[in-house]
Amino acid sequence: AVVSTQSSLSSGINAEYGEFQTFQHYFKRINLSVMKQIEVSDTIAIPENCKVSIDRRLVTVTGPRGTLKKNFKHLQCELIPNKTSITIRVWFANRKAIACVRTICSHIENMFTGVRQGYKYKMKRVYAHFPIIINIINDNTLVEVHNFLGEKFVRKVNLLPGVTCKPTGNKDEIMLEGNDIENVSRSAALIQQSTTVKNKDIRKFLDGVYVSEKTHIDMLEEE
Repeated sequence: AVVSTQSSLSSGINAEYGEFQTFQHYFKRINLSVMKQIEVSDTIAIPENCKVSIDRRLVTVTGPRGTLKKNFKHLQCELIPNKTSITIRVWFANRKAIACVRTICSHIENMFTGVRQGYKYKMKRVYAHFPIIINIINDNTLVEVHNFLGEKFVRKVNLLPGVTCKPTGNKDEIMLEGNDIENVSRSAALIQQSTTVKNKDIRKFLDGVYVSEKTHIDMLEEE
């Protein structure tokens, strides 16, 4: 009777915990990293010459170069403005929600940089035989690409809001300027993608307009 009882207990444990012999072994193998954390937060310092207002996760940053707005309503988090900092807090966060905290910090820091220094992307025209001709019209907001690979078709790229295009003065080089890093980088991508080589070996046909340098419009003075 004793042997049958022990065998029934062991079979019951194996049925409930699978490959684990006892519930102690079961809890030792649990991955505690997947459990939710009660509270995760991070803090961003507000620069001296910037002002921040937050209205229901709509962040507005004002600085010497202008104003930028960004909406974080698609994320369930708390944005708490203080006198000299912003606190981002998430409650009962899983792994993806924890990653969003640092992402929000990076977005807001980019906004601070944009309203203080601005963003400048330099692009180079690259061609082997047919020279690429770029015309900038419509108050520096429309870029026309002519004679790409000798084609008669004119490629037109409308820059995103707040972005302007100008020649740098160097041969075969233009620059995009703006306060919003997303609009500046996406505008540069639109220009580059407009000169994509089709139906040819892209290792041989390298013609196009490519980003050559990423920098700022106004450089801060080193303290």
